[in-house]
Amino acid sequence: MTFQWPAMLLGLLLLPAFAALYLWVLRRPPRYAVRYTQVAVLAQAARQARTWRRHLPAGFVGFAMLAVIITLARPVAPMPVPSNQNTIILSIDVSRSMLADDMPPNRMEAAKTAAEEFVASLPRGLKVGLVTFSSYAQLIVPATADRARVIEAIRLLTTEYATAIGDGLVEAVYALPGRERPADLMSTPPPPKPPVIPGTIVLLSDGQSNRGVVPQDAARIARDQQAKVYTVGIGTPEGTFLNLGGRSIWVRLDEETLTEMAEIGGGSYYHARSVMELRQVYRRLSRIIGWESRPTEVSALGAGVAAVLLVGALISSLFVVHRIA
Repeated sequence: MTFQWPAMLLGLLLLPAFAALYLWVLRRPPRYAVRYTQVAVLAQAARQARTWRRHLPAGFVGFAMLAVIITLARPVAPMPVPSNQNTIILSIDVSRSMLADDMPPNRMEAAKTAAEEFVASLPRGLKVGLVTFSSYAQLIVPATADRARVIEAIRLLTTEYATAIGDGLVEAVYALPGRERPADLMSTPPPPKPPVIPGTIVLLSDGQSNRGVVPQDAARIARDQQAKVYTVGIGTPEGTFLNLGGRSIWVRLDEETLTEMAEIGGGSYYHARSVMELRQVYRRLSRIIGWESRPTEVSALGAGVAAVLLVGALISSLFVVHRIA
């Protein structure tokens, strides 16, 4: 925590003075003698008066003074705020292996449900786009703040053949604002034009890349284009059989490639073995991507705390100290 007016913290020196004044008032002898014939009753009242509860109002006032002094110094603390400047592109594997039923009813439906929840949970104003990849990559929805449009497109996804993970990442990179696709795909793409709008790609896959751009090369393109890459793997690295048209096809998750892509792209890799884990991954990503820590003045919070403490001092004085007296 930092302070915009740190000189106001010198007011903290008043707190020891307040405590000393309070102790002096407590120990000051009474100005007039008290004549009372009921000594036992007087002794009982004195014992009650010495209870710690009679110090509650002073304690509340002291802490309220502390809160007021800190508030006057205008504290600034890192607070989570919506990251409306970011742009997110979802890149989803729609290869036939996504029909495996180890995630009921199948991986495809589980991925669609989790992606819908992810989009719905992002802060308002943040732009989201959708890319799919199988034997080729395709931009389904350009980056937009229209959540309903993205969610509807996710619901309509269907599966196709092959898995081109690298193409899915490259297509997502060039769907980000300010990134220019080169005319010659073999040439080095130009750097993004400043000011560079932050861009994040969340790529989900359950298989191995078997055509198109090498995934690691695609991740380097994303890095050069200042796009952060998060990868999500579903299924099992051990592999499973998928029955398609009466044929059994062996499919397995290539965690090594997805991990390398995330490391090159400056993000993280997440693995989900169940529908619940997949939803948890997307929830975590929504907190990481959709929010950012930004220095924010929290003087209003300090003022609120001071007000609550003063109310506590008033209540304790009325209902505790007066009852003892």
